[in-house]
Amino acid sequence: MSTKVTWHGHATFDLETGGYRLLVDPYFSGNPLVKVDKNSVQADFILVTHGHGDHVGDTVEIAKRTGAMVIANTEIVRWLGKQGVQKTHPQHIGGGYQHPFGYLKLTQAFHGSSLPDGSYGGMPAGLLLTTKDGIKIYFAGDTGLFGDMALYGDEGIDLAFIPIGDNYTMGPEDALRAVRLLRPKIVVPIHYSTWDIIAQDVQAWASKAAEISKTQVQVLEPGDSISV
Repeated sequence: MSTKVTWHGHATFDLETGGYRLLVDPYFSGNPLVKVDKNSVQADFILVTHGHGDHVGDTVEIAKRTGAMVIANTEIVRWLGKQGVQKTHPQHIGGGYQHPFGYLKLTQAFHGSSLPDGSYGGMPAGLLLTTKDGIKIYFAGDTGLFGDMALYGDEGIDLAFIPIGDNYTMGPEDALRAVRLLRPKIVVPIHYSTWDIIAQDVQAWASKAAEISKTQVQVLEPGDSISV
C-alpha cells in the first residue's frame, strides 16, 4: 500500500492514502500555478495549516460540496463553523490523533495566522502524518527555520515538504539548514515562485541540497505526484 502525494503549486496538495483522499491547504482560486479546477477536486478530509487566505483557500466551498471533514487548530475550526462547515476536528500544536487515514500530529511553525476576515486564526502549524503503513510525511507549513526541527527528524521522516521562497517563510539558505535538521529520505521544495516576491531558482537549490545531505531531492512541477 503506497501513499500518493500530488502538488498543485504553492502549498496545496492532495494525498491518496489508505483508501482516503486528503487535501492540504486547498488554495485553488487565485493560485496562478494550479492546473485543476476547484470544482473537480474530491476529498474525504481537508487539512489546514493556518488561517491565511492562500492556505485556507477554498476550504469552505470544497468542504460543503464534498462533505469532507476539516482538520485544523481550534480557532480555525470555530471560524469554519461560523461559515457553515459542519464536519470538523479540532487539534492543536503538539497534539496528535488517530484518524482513519493515519496518525496526524500538529507541529509548531513560526508564522502568523489571521483568517481571511481578519479574525484571529490561532497558532500556525506544520503537519506530521504517519500513514497506516508507517510512512512519515512532514509538511512544514509556512515557517521560518527553528532548531526543534531536529526533533521531528529524530522520528525518521520519509518525505518532507519545506518552503524555500523567502520573504514570508524560510529562504533557500535556511531551507538547506532545515534539510540537515530534518534528515528526511526525500525532500520536496514548495512555496516558491507563486509570485515574483518569492521567486527562486529551484534547480539551483536542489543541487545544493543534494550536495550537503544524503537526502534525495525531488523537484515537482504543479500537477506532478510522488509516491512513497
